[in-house]
Amino acid sequence: MDLGIRGKRGLVCAASKGLGRGCAEALAEAGVDLVINSRTESDITRTAEEIAAKHGVSVTPVAADIATDEGRARVLEAVGQADILVTNAGGPPPGDWRDWSRDDFIRAIDANMLSAIALMQALVPGMMERGWGRVVNITSQSVRSPIAVLGLSNTARAGLTGFVAGMSRQVAGHGVCVNNILPGIHATDRAVSLDKGVSDRQGISLEEARRQRQATIPTGTYGTPEDFGATCAFLCSQQARFIVGQNILLDGGALNVTI
Repeated sequence: MDLGIRGKRGLVCAASKGLGRGCAEALAEAGVDLVINSRTESDITRTAEEIAAKHGVSVTPVAADIATDEGRARVLEAVGQADILVTNAGGPPPGDWRDWSRDDFIRAIDANMLSAIALMQALVPGMMERGWGRVVNITSQSVRSPIAVLGLSNTARAGLTGFVAGMSRQVAGHGVCVNNILPGIHATDRAVSLDKGVSDRQGISLEEARRQRQATIPTGTYGTPEDFGATCAFLCSQQARFIVGQNILLDGGALNVTI
């Protein structure tokens, strides 16, 4: 399917690996010129070179921490104006609710809520003026079904979801569609980290921890960045013009709900 976005300009955050890279790859394959960001210069530069060589699009790397004002300023300077925005940031560590301080919550909210809002505030008005835009926020299945040990993530991502629920309806009449993707367990470094947590707590091998978690997913496997990227690219397509303010769950059927 031709997604109708060849020649558009996009920003994908936290794109050197994992779900962010999956989104960048899928958008590049559809012909979108990209600015991509992550914190490590060597990683993001290598990723940009690989994507550009593979798909024949322009890919500009920016090494910056998207959760900081300075980092966002560097990224926004590089992108100028964007037709497509994919927000993403690594999730906070697991833990126990009794141990989290105010500073822990502020860091989580800065990274997983306020950074995405700031990027939308910077780029969506231009999309509205031009009469077309797409925003995809990478959140988590935990906004539908909270995960106890990920309470910092639950809190921040639920806040972003509430913000999007309101603002997405305000901008839709200008041709801008804003949606969220809610990943379940995908085969990324984040999954390895969480598997290791299970392994350490239960005193089992990493492979056994992975098998336990895979058994909770009806598909019996983790998702892949390629699966995720394909969904992101479709939400950024011309064909997705009637999808507004939605939370698209990608979890292999793990969350057992009717609606």
